[in-house]
Amino acid sequence: MRLVGPAGEQVGIVRIEDALRLAQESDLDLVEVAPNEHPPVCKLMDYGKFKYETALKARESRRNQVNTVIKEMKLRPKIDPHDYETKKSHVIRFLNMGDKVKITIMFRGREQSRPELGYNLLQKLAEDVSDIGFVEYSPKQDGRNMIMVLGPLKKKADAKAERVARTETSSPDGSTEELAHNAEEQDA
Repeated sequence: MRLVGPAGEQVGIVRIEDALRLAQESDLDLVEVAPNEHPPVCKLMDYGKFKYETALKARESRRNQVNTVIKEMKLRPKIDPHDYETKKSHVIRFLNMGDKVKITIMFRGREQSRPELGYNLLQKLAEDVSDIGFVEYSPKQDGRNMIMVLGPLKKKADAKAERVARTETSSPDGSTEELAHNAEEQDA
């Protein structure tokens, strides 16, 4: 086996018995860190510290993991222009937060004979939000509903970092750092 010392120095290829003896002499544990290598790699270290560090890395990777959230917005084919604008602003907010948005057009009664109304509405919405989102799942009739999924252009982690940066630059009274920047320009 290949042995690595407690400070990370290469000891070399040694027999298992010699490695165990070195570990016992230095009052450390012999930990196999790369079992799939040829020869396997072992390190002299404190096993409790090794377990703690691997648990810490696992926790950190879980914290950095991003959950995909799909928000849903329901519309009708004969939606009022003001209601459309309101729903569109909600879709824009969701996309800016980095979430996917499922748009559902609900048809009732005779509206089912006119699916092109829903299709045209979904195409209009896709064009309106094309600068911040893209059509991930194109419009498709599903029974009485027509469904389309929009995805954000920026990742959820990027959107979250941008929001955090924006809140850090604003002062408690709600004004932004532009005032300080303008004052610096006047001094120059």
